[in-house]
Order: sequence, then C-alpha cells, then structure tokens
Amino acid sequence: MRYPKLRELKEAIRAIFSSPYTSRFPYEPHEPYERFRGRPYFYEKDCIGCAACAQVCPAKAITFEDHLKGALAKRKLTIHWDICIFCGQCEANCPTSKGIMLSREFDLATTEKREELKQAIEKEFILCECCGSPVLPYDQYAWVVKRIGPLSFSNTSLLLFYLRSAGLALKEKIIPNPEKKFNRAMRIKILCPNCRREAVLKS
Repeated sequence: MRYPKLRELKEAIRAIFSSPYTSRFPYEPHEPYERFRGRPYFYEKDCIGCAACAQVCPAKAITFEDHLKGALAKRKLTIHWDICIFCGQCEANCPTSKGIMLSREFDLATTEKREELKQAIEKEFILCECCGSPVLPYDQYAWVVKRIGPLSFSNTSLLLFYLRSAGLALKEKIIPNPEKKFNRAMRIKILCPNCRREAVLKS
C-alpha cells in the first residue's frame, strides 16, 4: 500500500478548512482585469468607415457592404460577435484608434436568436462627380483632410471637399458622363482614381 506524499496530504487538510477557490459568478459580478479583451464595439462618432478592421479580421467576423441607390451611397459595417475570436486586430489597426474598441464584456450567452449577436453602422459615401461611383466615406475624407492639414491643398479633390465643408464652395449636382469626355475643368472636381487619371491624361 502506497502512502500519499506529505505535500499532497498537507494540501488536502488545508482545503478542508479554507474557503472554495471558485468564484461566485454569476451570483456576484466578475470584474475582468484592465487589459481584458472582450466584446468589440463600433463607435460611430470616431469610425471613418474605411473598413480596415474588416480587412485584418482573421475570423472574418467583420463584414462590409457598399450600397448605391441613385445619388445616395452608403457603406454598412457589421461585426458578428458570435464568430469573433477577440484577437484585438481590429482595434490595433483602426486608423483613428477609436472607431472600434474592445470592451471588457465577456458574458455573451443569450437565449435570443443568433442574428441578434451583431452590431451594424452605416457611413455615407462621397460619389465621383464624373462616373457616379463611390469614392470614399464622407467621414474618411474629413479625417484625411484634418490629419494632413495644409497639405490637403495640394490635392484638388481634398481641397474642394475642404472648401465645401467650410461653406466656401457650392456642391455640384452629379451629372453622369458615360462618354467620359474630359476637359481641363473636369480636374477641379471630386473624382474617383480612374476618372482622375483620365482627366489628367486627356486634358
């Protein structure tokens, strides 16, 4: 017959007279440590709609869709908490560092439908004034102008966007140009990269 080791016997006696090691969750709320990676949230005020978070998400838990209806275009960003692995890549690669951030929420169990385990936001697009295709989200344009400051005056599209935001230039009505007849005046417009290249080459 083998006798237990003295260390194991000591631990067993200590456990009899001590309180349990387990926590009282869910009867008492658990407070995770400060750097705990929990449920991520979009913050619409700081999100610029660039979709960088969707591009770096290894689990493909963040998706985006661009919808174009006439002269109105929007980008819909959706995060699916049911397949998120809480790696933190979305927050680490966000240009503003505040557009999407991880919270300390860890209790994601629910009795609701799985479709409820998501968050979605929409961002308005700026359209090309030549072909009408989406260029960038409005908030991303504004963030770039603010980020680079006076250097934005070296780019025609950014300069025009800044002047319109400040109320110093009128917003022109987008008239589709299917034949893409470019002249020198077309360069002083907000254009997509394809139309910008053609306008510079053909004018």
